[in-house]
Amino acid sequence: MATPLQTHWNTAYNKDDTELGWFEANPEQTMKLVHETNLNKQARILNVGSGTTTLIDTLLNAGYTNLIANDLSAVALQKLQKRIKASHNYNLNCVEDDLTNPQKLQHLETVDLWIDRAVLHFFLTEKEQEAYFNLVRRMVSKNGFVLIAVFATNGAEKCCGLNLKRYDTAMLQTKLGPNFKLISSFNYTFINPFGGKRPYIYTLFQKH
Repeated sequence: MATPLQTHWNTAYNKDDTELGWFEANPEQTMKLVHETNLNKQARILNVGSGTTTLIDTLLNAGYTNLIANDLSAVALQKLQKRIKASHNYNLNCVEDDLTNPQKLQHLETVDLWIDRAVLHFFLTEKEQEAYFNLVRRMVSKNGFVLIAVFATNGAEKCCGLNLKRYDTAMLQTKLGPNFKLISSFNYTFINPFGGKRPYIYTLFQKH
């Protein structure tokens, strides 16, 4: 049985990607930070809360070969997997799982790069946030990287009808803990497909 949250996201993804308020044709801000990691092309990269993101296409185009996509929505992952197979003849590893109550992710091998482009900010309670960051700490390999892009403190208060928790770099550092060092961060205002301005903070941390 799908949970209410799964049903919410499955419904959201039952439309064309370009009609989604968070659709981004070219994830160049994310790729700037990916390139800063200097990881080799075989590095294990996990994109959490992937939805139907074009980031997977962009990573494949850049030569990365070991990609994993995670989302709560089976609809989103099926659409993503089908598109990537058709466009790149690549069998994308998709893991349907809840980041705040993981059943599958924690059993995967560690990853060299964790990419979160706008899922963390949906976790409102301390318990959800702690579960998320515990998973990050467990899944990211030694010297691996964490790339988080979330709504900035002056960002939107809601997305897709859901309330948000907004962040700045210091808040993310506190949540990750002392074993993670900030490598890079910047503010970026995303203009959504409907012309709305959405202030984000982009951050890259490395685990030591």
